[in-house]
Amino acid sequence: MLSSGPTMADQSQDWLLITVSTPSGRSSTLRVYAWRTLRSLGAHYLQQSVCLLPATARTIRATNRLVGRLRAEGGQGEVLRIRLADRGQEAALIDAFQRERSDEYREVVERTQQFHDELAHERARGRVTYTELEESDADLARHQKWLAAIKARDYFAAPGGEEAAAAVAACEQALADFEVTALAAELDQPNREPGRPSLRAVDAGQN
Repeated sequence: MLSSGPTMADQSQDWLLITVSTPSGRSSTLRVYAWRTLRSLGAHYLQQSVCLLPATARTIRATNRLVGRLRAEGGQGEVLRIRLADRGQEAALIDAFQRERSDEYREVVERTQQFHDELAHERARGRVTYTELEESDADLARHQKWLAAIKARDYFAAPGGEEAAAAVAACEQALADFEVTALAAELDQPNREPGRPSLRAVDAGQN
């Protein structure tokens, strides 16, 4: 069992048992909405259309809104607040939540390596330019948003979170270094095209 970071395995806690059902023969929009909502919350599926979440103010609000929309559009849904009597079962459930988030953190680390590879590739091609900086800036923003989303559904301090945060921070620094080089290259061009956007500072702490 993963044990890094604090968990709630030593004390019983409230859980939300969520069931969802969308009307058959209709557009898939409602089904996709339900899936994406529960996925963004980090729900752990026990079986198709039945999942669990820790009961927090955020998960309660979000699942109640989900069920309200399901019912309004002809579907069905329930949110039951429960406690697990079997402490071993609860510990195993927490372990499953941790593994799922750890897998996501690992993927963040892997994707950030691609970010560094791309910057290195552009340097090797001699394309340290404003355009490349802008594209990499957008990539960095996606990494930052992705990491923030995983942290928001990491209810039990899963292993890998600190490594993922460090990987994204390294991307921020790499992009800041790339910008310095791009700015120097631009200032060395005496006939810069009028109206071309000038470089702007990249906030390494942006979210």
